[in-house]
Amino acid sequence: MSAVISNMPLYVIGHKNPDTDAICAAIGYAELLRKKGDEAVQAARCGKVPARTEWVLEQAGVNKPLLLDDVSATAEMICRKDVIKVHEHDTFLTAYRVMLSSGVRSIPVVNADGEFCGLLKYLDLLQLLMPTDAGTNSVRNISASPKKIANTLEATVCGGELNDDEEDLIMLVGASSEETIVKRLKQATEQGDVGSYAVLCGDRPSIHCEAIKYGVRMLVVTGGFSVEESVLAEATKKGVPVLLCDQDTATVAKLIRCSRVVLHALDDSMMKIFADDTVKYLRQRLVEERQDLFPVVDPGDNSLMGVISKSDLIDPAQIRLVLVDHNEYSQAVEGVEEAEVVEVIDHHRLAGDLISREPIRYINEPVGSSCTLVAREYRYAGIDIPKGIALCLIAGMVSDTLNLTSPTTSDLDREVLPWLCGVAEVNAEKFTRDFFASGSLLAHNTAEEVVKTDRKVFEENGSRVSISHVEESGLDLFTKRRDELDVVLDDLIDVKGYDLALLIVTDIISHHSVLLASGDEKIIDALPYERDASGVFQGPGVVSRKKQVFPAVCQALRVAAVHR
Repeated sequence: MSAVISNMPLYVIGHKNPDTDAICAAIGYAELLRKKGDEAVQAARCGKVPARTEWVLEQAGVNKPLLLDDVSATAEMICRKDVIKVHEHDTFLTAYRVMLSSGVRSIPVVNADGEFCGLLKYLDLLQLLMPTDAGTNSVRNISASPKKIANTLEATVCGGELNDDEEDLIMLVGASSEETIVKRLKQATEQGDVGSYAVLCGDRPSIHCEAIKYGVRMLVVTGGFSVEESVLAEATKKGVPVLLCDQDTATVAKLIRCSRVVLHALDDSMMKIFADDTVKYLRQRLVEERQDLFPVVDPGDNSLMGVISKSDLIDPAQIRLVLVDHNEYSQAVEGVEEAEVVEVIDHHRLAGDLISREPIRYINEPVGSSCTLVAREYRYAGIDIPKGIALCLIAGMVSDTLNLTSPTTSDLDREVLPWLCGVAEVNAEKFTRDFFASGSLLAHNTAEEVVKTDRKVFEENGSRVSISHVEESGLDLFTKRRDELDVVLDDLIDVKGYDLALLIVTDIISHHSVLLASGDEKIIDALPYERDASGVFQGPGVVSRKKQVFPAVCQALRVAAVHR
């Protein structure tokens, strides 16, 4: 397949309740795509690895594919990760400059550990400049760090030292008469808060002296003017910082308010979303929200991972999938409708519910195994198959074709299997025996696991049918566990609402299957198999779900529909 330029992951994945063919085809094709240059591709699965398949992977030295429960795109996948943000202790001026230079109207705020604290908007910044209560005291009063004030003003600091802790300050602009200023300072002394005053004035030496005399918190000298040496000496003695800055007094008063940190303006009611929220869920949740920007956070530690706006949900990027060994959405991983299927490699019937925006590569041929088609792709590409991958593909083929004895076997299977055996240096007959001996579902699993391990769901003639397939070396264990298996099939009908639930147990040695059925009696009675005295259907020569059982079930559905 041609390379697709996308930041979204590409997974090669088989059907739900994957069998050996589905898992090994995914492993084999993902490796081929990597060899073609797509390093990001990854083999995946949407179900437990069967015991026999685990044995194959161990023999091949290949890791299990990634387990995926859902392939819906998430907030983490589509969010913008190059986030313009500010720190909670950054000043208004810093935040304003960042927002102005980046052209954003909202900006996330984080703490020193990268945790999301809130969202800052232009209107929030106005609260820093002007409180909602416009009274005299509220305008004069400010909570700010003296050191941040000096930094904002780019001031030269003389006299006492500054600290970085926020303090409640009262601004006093020394523009009135000396008598009025002194009166104000006396009143502040009597009230006990003169040590919180920040006196702002220009070239007024007398005011400089009075401010230092009364021990204000700081003296801010504006307009680029200096302070007499004697005043500086007294300021140093009393520990009063003197800030010398170039701006005029009106500008300084405004910039001091700009020294407040953005933490004070954060609205903690702002909505945030979690990294694992799906796009489908977010479309429903955000539709009525008036918020412009939504922070995406890690649900574990609340760290900011990115941001999303509503426009990002209109046509978001999608996880890319290559489907192997199936083409029906009913058998595919959850969320497949939200993903982008870019390719299909399969050997089953066409279901008709797969939709794509663009033409895709679609390989669907009547062969015995999807691994056969994957192996041929290596040939077409002129790429050597690694020994371990060849062993996996062999396992998929002998599993689905019972070592070329199944009626699904094609000439291509007969051609490809000996070639793969040569690459993997194995004998097909011995490998087949070892493979089927490596794991008996009936011997080592619960009845529910037996029924669900290799189970496919079909929709045909308006009916929903579940068909499970188990391959065993002999049928003795089936006889012992028959009652348990009946109960599980009955539960599937009750819980899932299927019209028919069928279990096929195939003896790979004698090529004989037995079948258990639950559901609509009209459909069961129409099945073209004979029942023995215990009610078990007998299928001599029946080994293939796809080629033999499924067509028989379809015929039974049609017959049952006529008699309703």
